[in-house]
Amino acid sequence: MWLTWRAATERALYGEEGFYLRERPSGHFRTSVSASAAFADAVLALLRQVDAELGKPDTLDLVDIGAGEGTLVTRVLAGAEPGLSERLRVTAVDLSPRPEGLPERVEWRGALPDSIAGLAIANEWLDNVPLDVAEQTPDGPRLVMVNVHTGEERIGGPLRPADRDWVERWWPLPRVGARAEIGWPRDEAWAAVVTRLARGRAIAVDYAHPVDNRPLWGTLTGYRDGAVVSPIPDGTCDITAHVALDACAEAGRRAGAISTALSTQRAALRALGLDGARPPVELTHQDPRGYLRALARASEEGELLDPRGLGGFGWLDQRR
Repeated sequence: MWLTWRAATERALYGEEGFYLRERPSGHFRTSVSASAAFADAVLALLRQVDAELGKPDTLDLVDIGAGEGTLVTRVLAGAEPGLSERLRVTAVDLSPRPEGLPERVEWRGALPDSIAGLAIANEWLDNVPLDVAEQTPDGPRLVMVNVHTGEERIGGPLRPADRDWVERWWPLPRVGARAEIGWPRDEAWAAVVTRLARGRAIAVDYAHPVDNRPLWGTLTGYRDGAVVSPIPDGTCDITAHVALDACAEAGRRAGAISTALSTQRAALRALGLDGARPPVELTHQDPRGYLRALARASEEGELLDPRGLGGFGWLDQRR
């Protein structure tokens, strides 16, 4: 069966017996959430900032979009002080079944809430929003078709108007053979988050690239059991592609964001108090176990901040 990449990925990840309806992310790839509890600590620090910005309202939303196994909201709830915890309304958004052991007070749902007043965070969500692929040919850009069983590709028809407009604005194709991953579905997905943000901040964290440095051949990748594999859309692996966060930022502005900051995870987490600094050696004599705990924490923070890895992720922060 031959489909466009968007249709094939939608079917493979979210269709009947799709990858994300039967698999848990931690079994296949490492994220900032699974790498360290330090990420949840940083999100809690961010939540406190939002709480102060909104004047400590009676109800403060925390919405985790693409919640996976619910690890982030579980850790944030565990770390929140009583004065904050008792005011939190926590929502986890994911298409997979509710995980066992999730705190009862967490609402687990398959769609965004209608209104959010607080913090919405989407960590490695947009990269799994399916999109089509275009390839430049001697006759202009064409859609790429894929065999859902083998991953074999072939050139299809010309781009539709919305696809062509997006590629011309956000991912120009400079030569024959160059590819673009057509990101307007992600723009729309992010705009839907910002539209629902009555007050507060929306954060997207993901693999990203800017318009002046798009990968020439694209970024489609598969993951299975912790290894990179060919992105065959047969439902046996995760399929991901990096995100044009600058285009998402523009969509968020059109949806009503009044301020936008686009940086890296390294910069954002440093501003939230993570530094990856090793504990002083003197602590080995005063508190050996404490030293080992602090050393492990520094190593975890270092992974989150590494500019060649998770620290290099894009971090989009928009407010309303």
